[in-house]
Amino acid sequence: MKKTEKSYAGWYFLLTVAILYVIIGLFKIEVILPALKFSLKIVRNILPVFLVIFALMVAFNLFISPYAVRKYLGKSSGSRRWLIAVGGGIISTGPIYMWYPMLKELRKEGVQYGFVATFLYNRAIKPPLIPMMIAYFGWKYTVVLAVVMATISVIQGIIFEKIEGGGFL
Repeated sequence: MKKTEKSYAGWYFLLTVAILYVIIGLFKIEVILPALKFSLKIVRNILPVFLVIFALMVAFNLFISPYAVRKYLGKSSGSRRWLIAVGGGIISTGPIYMWYPMLKELRKEGVQYGFVATFLYNRAIKPPLIPMMIAYFGWKYTVVLAVVMATISVIQGIIFEKIEGGGFL
């Protein structure tokens, strides 16, 4: 498929499923109703989350410009940029490959590889999994591991910056 072509496979699948539901519903409505009720329940549960995510995305797009990112992640920001890199990595979710385009854009805006490395390193610290980790290993181990990972990520970022700037190797 060429890059400019758009695939409509998802729409065809949705249309096929909807047609099948209508056909089956004409003959056996008692089979369709539980599935529709279950689907509606799921939509009601996830709709507030989608609305909050949408609102956050709109707010970020309105209030955070490439200039602000450059300002807060540039060398003049000092230690604050490392905290942003660590915190951003920890709260980031989703598959890692979805973050690569954003990180590439940040690189174009002048953010150094040290920030990118620190961000990626801290994706290993997952807040939703911390309670399970505490249950298995205890809170001392969990806290020490998270602090060590965050600290080492900053050291790794500094090493990347030194390499990138030509001052290390």
